[in-house]
Amino acid sequence: MTRFSGKVVIVTGGASGIGAASAARFASEGALVTVADMNEPADLPEGATFVRTDVTDEAQIAAMVEATVAKHGKLDCLVNNAGIGAAMPTEHLPLETWERVFAVNSRGVFLGCKVAIPHLEATRGNVVNVASISGIGGDYLMSAYNASKGAVVNFTRSLAMECAEIGVRVNAVCPGVIETPLAAGALATDDDREHWMERVPLHRPGQPADIAAAIAFLASDDASYITGHNLVVDGGITAHTGQPNFVRRWANRARTAQ
Repeated sequence: MTRFSGKVVIVTGGASGIGAASAARFASEGALVTVADMNEPADLPEGATFVRTDVTDEAQIAAMVEATVAKHGKLDCLVNNAGIGAAMPTEHLPLETWERVFAVNSRGVFLGCKVAIPHLEATRGNVVNVASISGIGGDYLMSAYNASKGAVVNFTRSLAMECAEIGVRVNAVCPGVIETPLAAGALATDDDREHWMERVPLHRPGQPADIAAAIAFLASDDASYITGHNLVVDGGITAHTGQPNFVRRWANRARTAQ
């Protein structure tokens, strides 16, 4: 497929995980990709450019966007993917940690959009933000992450309304548990993995390519009438009411009784 032939795309946090998979997906479909990250990727997609960027720094974001436009003459899509996590009780959460999580996860999205929107208006382009199902519900011990991703979810809605007036679409994806460096601790052992997969109706963790496919869809003309949407890609986790799986419990009882 060449849905993005000649299109210019920026992916922040593009050196690993969902960002790397997204950069590869866009490049495979013909896009000219800028990978923006603090760390240089081990492998760049063919034709892609790496720009070392701290997404919390407005000057660095501006320089990265301007370098992309100077090289390719335009910008068609911005994927705000850079993100970090934190897990600890709120009473023990240092203010510096709270602010750092918000700086990367929320401020970075705001700054990317602020700088990119004038260029996207020129191409009637679009933004895809990477939020999380943690932005639409609560998790144990993850108050900073939940709050920062919740900000991305509602910022996406608000910005979509604002940017519709200039022909720019703004959407987000909300991943569930995905096998990335960010989730490595949660899936570290077989027991940890089984504990997580009990809660995933599809019984597997997502892969970065699963999210990259959703991002590419939202960025493409196939989604030309979609804006302000937060697309959940979680294997079914958020479809669940939270009530126990009584069918599995009955089956286990029956096996035990045999």
